[in-house]
Amino acid sequence: MASSAGVVEVSMWQPQDEGLREICGLLEQQMAPTSDDKTVIWQRLQQYSQFPDFNNYLAFIFARGEGKSVEVRQTAGLLLKNNLRSAFKTMPAANNQYIKSVLLPCLGAADRHIRSTAGTIISTFVQIGGVVGWPELLHALVKCLDSNDVNHMEGAMDALSKICEDVPQVLDSDVPGLSERPINAFLPRFLQLFQSPHTTLKKLSLGSVNQYIMLMPTVLHLSMDKYLQGLFILANDPAPEVRKLVCAAFVQLIEVRSAVLEPHLRNVIDYMLIVNKDSDDEVALEACEFWSAYCEAELPPENLREFLPRLIPILLSNMAYSDDDESLVEAEEDGSIPDRDQDLKPRFHASRFHGSEDVEEEDDDIVNVWNLRKCSAAALDFISNVFGDEILPTLMPIVQTKLSATGDEAWKDREAAVLALGAIGEGCINGLYPYLSEIIAFLIPLLDDKFPLIRSISCWTLSRFSKYIVQGTAHQEGHDKFDKILMGLLRRILDDNKRVQEAACSAFATLEEDAADELAPRLGVILQHLMCAFGKYQRRNLRIVYDAIGTLADAVGAELNQPSYLEILMPPLIAKWQQLSNADKDLFPLLECFTSIAQALGTGFSQFAQPVFQRCINIIQTQQLAKVDPVSAGAPYDKEFIVCSLDLLSGLTEGLGPGIESLVSQSNLRDLLLQCCMDDAYDVRQSAFALLGDLARVCPVHLHSRLPEFLDVAAKQLSSPKLKETVSVANNACWAIGELAIKVRKEMTPVVLTVISSLVPILQRPEGLNNSLIENSAITLGRLAWVCPELVSPHMEHFMQPWCIALSMIRDDIEKEDAFRGLCAMVRANPSGALNSLVFMCKAIASWHEIRSEDLHNEVGQVLHGYKQMLQNGAWEQCMSALEPPVKEKLSKYQVL
Repeated sequence: MASSAGVVEVSMWQPQDEGLREICGLLEQQMAPTSDDKTVIWQRLQQYSQFPDFNNYLAFIFARGEGKSVEVRQTAGLLLKNNLRSAFKTMPAANNQYIKSVLLPCLGAADRHIRSTAGTIISTFVQIGGVVGWPELLHALVKCLDSNDVNHMEGAMDALSKICEDVPQVLDSDVPGLSERPINAFLPRFLQLFQSPHTTLKKLSLGSVNQYIMLMPTVLHLSMDKYLQGLFILANDPAPEVRKLVCAAFVQLIEVRSAVLEPHLRNVIDYMLIVNKDSDDEVALEACEFWSAYCEAELPPENLREFLPRLIPILLSNMAYSDDDESLVEAEEDGSIPDRDQDLKPRFHASRFHGSEDVEEEDDDIVNVWNLRKCSAAALDFISNVFGDEILPTLMPIVQTKLSATGDEAWKDREAAVLALGAIGEGCINGLYPYLSEIIAFLIPLLDDKFPLIRSISCWTLSRFSKYIVQGTAHQEGHDKFDKILMGLLRRILDDNKRVQEAACSAFATLEEDAADELAPRLGVILQHLMCAFGKYQRRNLRIVYDAIGTLADAVGAELNQPSYLEILMPPLIAKWQQLSNADKDLFPLLECFTSIAQALGTGFSQFAQPVFQRCINIIQTQQLAKVDPVSAGAPYDKEFIVCSLDLLSGLTEGLGPGIESLVSQSNLRDLLLQCCMDDAYDVRQSAFALLGDLARVCPVHLHSRLPEFLDVAAKQLSSPKLKETVSVANNACWAIGELAIKVRKEMTPVVLTVISSLVPILQRPEGLNNSLIENSAITLGRLAWVCPELVSPHMEHFMQPWCIALSMIRDDIEKEDAFRGLCAMVRANPSGALNSLVFMCKAIASWHEIRSEDLHNEVGQVLHGYKQMLQNGAWEQCMSALEPPVKEKLSKYQVL
């Protein structure tokens, strides 16, 4: 191979026959369906890639490989595209130039596969290096578009459509040497192609313009009328892929540029209603997105109101399963058939988070694949939240008709009606409320319907009303209904159909969250059903049972800590725990489940704690070794094992309290934890700092020998340049520092000012940060001030104002008490430091509903009286007059007004 060819002139480079033969041979072997060892072939191709001109060979085979099959040429082109990402920066300029020069003629190749691959490679070049270093490209693309040769036009449009999709901003930027931005030359040509007789050109040009709706370059803004005119012309195009792109354009415009559609809105809505019934499901699905987009954009409801009588029947019609829906096949799957690996959806463990913000979880919808049915249900949900009970007179007669349809052939209509009731369960609850008892009474028997998809959707719809079902338990009739629903869901948890099992478990988990106290008297029967399911389910649904058990533990707490319940619950879980290896991903949901159980049982978990604790330690050790040497570890590295184990250790620490001390003292947890606090994966650090804070609360003595290192690494999280991306890590680190501070007190001295210097900017510039980080920053600053007032108080005038604003947002609790002890300690040490922020301090004090600690209440009173005595000649009265009446009223209990 001509390894020195990279430095010679472009026009001179020629492949050597031997190298060409070898590479083509390898590419042919790679593609052969009978090829046994593709790994060896791949390794040889990788060896070739060490030669500077290997990519020239690939380009030559792709562009000039006459006599070679299109498949071989395509394979060479795609390998070249992949290589560009790693080789571009080190590629000799002459090689770069050679590859570019042979690519451009391929735009007009006779074979469309070659044209398309050329477009992919060109787009990759542009993604990596922009267009600045390739002036010939723009000229060639314009020339092809203006050529009237269909192959050249399609080749250029293919490349441009990929550039517009991957890096649209490149064409909407100033390019040195060009008088205008490239998009100014291309966009009018795209719009012109809307009128092409060729479907491919219409599709590619329309798709390319759609990519600029968000960026809205000047040229598109000025051409908006022409663009809209083009959309209206293409709206009835015979090609479904073109109609789909027209719908996508209207959806994007209503989301981000609704003003341009306003003059045409009636026509657009009218069109969307028609294509929402399109014979092509993908077009209908794209059109259906419009209704949710309209509602989410918070546009005036009145523009849509008059169309509701036409829209609602369409949505309901589209909510019925289509005959070719893959869910119909899945729904027939027997619960006794083992799951294949590909049946298991990827799962994501949410790392432990210490703070006030609950992350809102998406509904576990019964439909897993986004399709017209699901999109229609989502649209109905949005519409019900915007229009509320107004839609019921149109909707309910259709729902009632569908529900009363008899016969097996009408089951899909009945199922769609139940889905519709669930979809409007939130938005129309006021109008439904008087009939809720009847609706629920109607749904309960459907839990036992002969059709599995009716059983599953009934579970979901009942879960949408769970808050109201639980509220009804205050009277006997509601109590009986709750029992019927509970038992109905438990029966369905033991259904033989996998789809119904999944729906019932998810619905039950929702009911558990809302019912909490109502579950305690029924714990025995609930546990029996859940553990029966545990023995019956295949791997995928087993994960949902774990979740239901964990949610149950969270809901009932210490009620679970009874021998009779633990005898039902723990043996099967422990058997599964022993059966799974440390490298089995099925361990994740079990670790999460144990975390909830440990927290619920508290010290009652002691009897199970030692093996659980030790296994977590082993898993973390194995994974930390696997990170550097997977062969020695005997397992591939997967950080999720570490995260789940850290979180379970946190659950154990929270549950056992000081009882965890003996386990910690006999382990190397401290050293492992410090390593995890320094891990490069942010979710490992997030869980590690949560555990650090939990351990600080109950056994700080075991952190002692490495305390400076823990404090140093925690402080670094607060001043990260990527704070917004790693805000949850900073949040937990901040909380852990505060927990350590109140335990080790004066030993915080070396890091106090470092931490304060990181906390103050967070409080001064809270924009874009979550409330938990701001609250924890305020609390930790207060705790540091409490334990080291002599170090913090000299700087208080720099942060008093934003700190007091943050304190006034925190709800009454023990952590807020600590922060106010810090405030009082600082004021005693440096009273003048708060003078300029006195109004803000008074508002912070007034934010308390009630200070339960008598000594803190007295300290706060002394602070206020101190300032009243300090501020003479009407200055105190002037300060008080700046306060709103409710604040003054709260301060009156301190007798300072």
